[in-house]
Order: sequence, then C-alpha cells, then structure tokens
Amino acid sequence: MEVEKIAEILSANGKTVSVAEADTAGLIGYMLGSVPGSSKYFPGGVIAYTGGLKEKVLGVADDVAPTHGTVSSEMAIGMAKGVRELTGTDYAVSTTGVTGPAAGRSGLPIGTFWIGLSVKGGQDTAIEIHLEGDRDACKRGAAQVALDLLGTELGG
Repeated sequence: MEVEKIAEILSANGKTVSVAEADTAGLIGYMLGSVPGSSKYFPGGVIAYTGGLKEKVLGVADDVAPTHGTVSSEMAIGMAKGVRELTGTDYAVSTTGVTGPAAGRSGLPIGTFWIGLSVKGGQDTAIEIHLEGDRDACKRGAAQVALDLLGTELGG
C-alpha cells in the first residue's frame, strides 16, 4: 500500500504507528515520515541492527535469538511488540532479515525476511518473505511488504 494511503487512514482514525527495523535500517521510518503531517501518526521507532539492541531497547526476551534466531517470527513479533509498547502506538511493524551479499550468521538464504506486526489490543503476527535482487532491492522490498502488511491491517 502506498504510504500516503496509510497516512490518510491513520490520520483519519487518530491512530499511530511505530517501527522497529533491523536490516531495513530506517527505511520504513523514512517512508512514513516523508508524508507532510507525519508527526500526527508516526512518533518514531528504533533501528536495532546488531549489538543486542533488540533485547536492551526493545525488550525482546534474551532467549529468542539463541533459540529461534535473529531472523525468525519470534524475533519479528518481539521487535514489533517492543517498539509499540516503548512508543505507546496503536500499531508497529518490524523487519529482520538477510540482505546480503553474504548469508551471515543465520545461514538463511539472502532475501529471507520476517516482517512483524503488533496491534494494540489485537493479535501480533509475522510473515516470512523471500526477495530477489541486490542488497538495496531486498531492503526496499522488505520495507514495502511491511507497509503492505500494515495497510491490510488498516483495512486499506
């Protein structure tokens, strides 16, 4: 879904969204903040790329990464829920994945991502996606899927 439509729906309903981004490195936040008036619906988010920030800042349980991996549904849900609670928003999206050019520690194929969604008073979910292309294409594709997931939840 186009970010302008998301902005319109959130603003019209007085709702807010935050982001927790690993491998998209702030791209979703940039996209949400690119719409004039975005401070009405987007207070911000957290870029938790490495170094235990997912646990320290977002409150992801310490056993998630060693048990399920940093690229997993459990991590994506933990990140989304953590940033939603941290910022007090109605919705939150998260991304964690493998952008390449190497597979990294997860051993998962390049282009593997988990996109998380947390909804205040609702169900937290995550979806796995597989993208093709270079590092930049993977980041942009994952960011768009996160916006699409949010848009679907918003009924758009």
